[in-house]
Amino acid sequence: MKQTLDGLLRFVEENDIKFIRLAFCDMFGVQKNIAVMASQLRHAAEQGVSFDASAVPGFGHVSESDLFLAPDLSTFSILPWRPSEGCVGRLFCSVRYPDGRPFEGDGRALLQRTEQAAAAAGYRFLVGPECEFYLFETDEHGLPTRTPFDQGGYFDLAPVDRGENVRRQICLTLEEMGVQPERSHHEQGPGQNEIDFRCASPLQAADDLMTVHTVVKAIAGQNGLYASFLPKPLPEKSGSGLHLNFSLLHGGRNVFEDFQTAPDPMAAAFLAGILRRVPELTVFTNPLPGSYQRLGCCEAPGVVSWSCQNRSSLVRVPAARGADCRMELRSPDAACNPYYAVALLLEAGLEGVRENLPLPPAASGDLLAGAKTGGCALPKTLTEAVRLAEQSEFLRRMLPARLLDAYLDRKRRDAAAWAAAPDPHWYEMQTYFDRV
Repeated sequence: MKQTLDGLLRFVEENDIKFIRLAFCDMFGVQKNIAVMASQLRHAAEQGVSFDASAVPGFGHVSESDLFLAPDLSTFSILPWRPSEGCVGRLFCSVRYPDGRPFEGDGRALLQRTEQAAAAAGYRFLVGPECEFYLFETDEHGLPTRTPFDQGGYFDLAPVDRGENVRRQICLTLEEMGVQPERSHHEQGPGQNEIDFRCASPLQAADDLMTVHTVVKAIAGQNGLYASFLPKPLPEKSGSGLHLNFSLLHGGRNVFEDFQTAPDPMAAAFLAGILRRVPELTVFTNPLPGSYQRLGCCEAPGVVSWSCQNRSSLVRVPAARGADCRMELRSPDAACNPYYAVALLLEAGLEGVRENLPLPPAASGDLLAGAKTGGCALPKTLTEAVRLAEQSEFLRRMLPARLLDAYLDRKRRDAAAWAAAPDPHWYEMQTYFDRV
C-alpha cells in the first residue's frame, strides 16, 4: 500500500504512536531493529538513520562502519502486543551507504532488483511460504527449556493439541498487521505447529515472513512459552521446514495452471531451472549445521526430484485450480535469510526459462524410503553446501562478491565449529536455540 510521509505522520499523531521500530534483516536471517521516537520519523524518512555496521555480523568493518536505514513507508504497521497508549509502530528498511548507494548485503534491495528485472521482461511472481515452528515451555525465570509444550501430532485437536489458542492469537495478530494467514494446525512433532499465509509479491512475502517470526515469538512469550524456528530442535522428531510456493505469471496468466494435465513449457523450464541450481543454493536455503539433520527424513527431501503430488519429492506441483496453481519447494527452513533465498530461487527459475531448460522425468515411489531416482543428492552437511557454493558460477553472477564472500566465510566457521564439537547437537542448541 502506498503511503505518503505526511499521511503517515498524521496517522502516527492521531493514534498516539510514540515509538517507531526501524527493522532490517542481517545477512544470516536475524531481524534487527532500532527504535526512534515518533518526533524523529520525518528525519528518519528523509535522511535515514545511521548505525554501526561493524557491530552487525557480515555488514562492515570498523574502518567503514557507517550505514543508514532507509524506511519503506509502505510497510508501516502497529505492533498489537505493545501497550495501546504510547504504542509502537514498525517499518521495514533498506540499508544504504552514506552516499545513498544500496549496501551489497541488503537482501531487500537484492530481491527488489530481481522483481524489477523480471517485470521488465514481462514476468511476475507470487510467493507463498508455509512456516513450521516448535513451542517449548519456559522455566521459573522465563528462560526457554527444551520441553515441548504438548505431545500432539499431525492435525490433532485439543486437549492433545495445547497450542490451538496460541495459534489463534498469532493468526489474529498477523491479520491486524496486514499479513493474511490462511491455515494453521498442529504438525507432526510434539509442540510443533504450522501457519501458512496468503501468497504475495516476493518482497512482501519475505517481509511477511519476518513479521511472522516476530509475532510468533512475541505471542509465545505472552503465553509463557518459547517459539523456536530451528530446523531440528529435537533430534528424533520432525524437523521444521519453510516450504516455498512459487507461481510464475506471464501475460497475466499463471503458467502453472493445468500443469498436471498439460504442462506449460515455460512452467516446466522454470521448475527445471530451480532443480538445476538448488544444490549450490542450499547454503542459503538451509544455513545452519542442523539444517542437514532434517533433510532426507520426515518428509524433508534430500534428493533433487519433482513430481505432481508425491510429498517425498524436493519439488511437487500440488493439485490446485486457478490462482492456487503453483510449484512447492520443500527443502528450505526458516533459519534462512528469506530475501536471499527467494531472490536466488527466482533467478534460477528465470534462467531455466531463458534457456528453455528441459524438465527431467517426474519421480515415483517414496524417495525417503530409498526409491530410485535420477536426481542428485542435496548436500549432506553444511561443509558440503559451502563447497558447492564456492564452486558455483551462478552465485558469482547473481550476488555481489562482498555479500557472497562474507556469507560463505561465516558459514565455513559455523560448519567447522559444529564438526569440532564433542556433541554437535548440544553445540547447535547452545549456539542457536535462543536466537532462531
